[in-house]
Amino acid sequence: MPDTPQELLILTGMSGAGRSTAAKSLEDMGWYVVDNLPPSMLRPLIELASAAGSNMPRIAAVFDVRSGSFFADLKDIVASLRAGTDVSVVFLDATDASLVTRFESVRRPHPLQGDGTILDGIEAERIRLADVREYADVIIDTTDKNIHQLSTTVAQMFSTADQSNLRVTVQSFGYKYGTPTDVDIMADARFLPNPFWEPELGAQNGQDQAVSDFVMSSAGASEFLENYTRALVPVWAGFRRENKKHVTLAIGCTGGKHRSVALVESISAMLRDVPGLDVSVRHRDLGRE
Repeated sequence: MPDTPQELLILTGMSGAGRSTAAKSLEDMGWYVVDNLPPSMLRPLIELASAAGSNMPRIAAVFDVRSGSFFADLKDIVASLRAGTDVSVVFLDATDASLVTRFESVRRPHPLQGDGTILDGIEAERIRLADVREYADVIIDTTDKNIHQLSTTVAQMFSTADQSNLRVTVQSFGYKYGTPTDVDIMADARFLPNPFWEPELGAQNGQDQAVSDFVMSSAGASEFLENYTRALVPVWAGFRRENKKHVTLAIGCTGGKHRSVALVESISAMLRDVPGLDVSVRHRDLGRE
């Protein structure tokens, strides 16, 4: 038997939210992906993979509503597998409007709509998967993501790295475009002066040195970063105790162009010096203005 636990990722979520794209991305990174495996075969697959050792190091099992009663038992199944297995549940979600548009664009019915509408099927699926979403380890909102952006997100979260490390994605965003729903921790940068109103800085962004200097020299900026990163130390430790492998930390400003970008660049540099963290950066709304 291998010295390290077998890694299992259970990939599920709303129909039309991007499971196939996420599964292909995982496969490209070397995961052994199984789609709609009968739930009763999950444990035998883990045992087979453990016996194979390094030949099958990481498994992603994809499940959807066709798995029927499996979802009612999923929480107990995951709990029983955790002994000797590193298990994570990933849930893909999107708004109703986005899902309806996607189904209409491919001219396919929702698997649960029956004689009703696509929206009827979506509502029925949300009810059926509500408990699974509640205890998922990772929730990825794909509403504003195309297939390439979703693949990038999956790659950032699950690419090969030290499996004992906590993977942290630090993301900037603009409140004017809506708050992200797939984050664990959120902070607001709007307490700082906005470089947008400075004639020589408005056209630049937080990755430019002049904007970064303006933001970081503002009253309260350095104190915020110092205190915020210090406050996160017990959070990282707690997430590890709870067996959480992936965390998204978001910082927002008005447009997601200046203050939040500068702070994300600074805090990500600080977090890369923290042992046990694998840090990646995403600027959600940079380039929209």
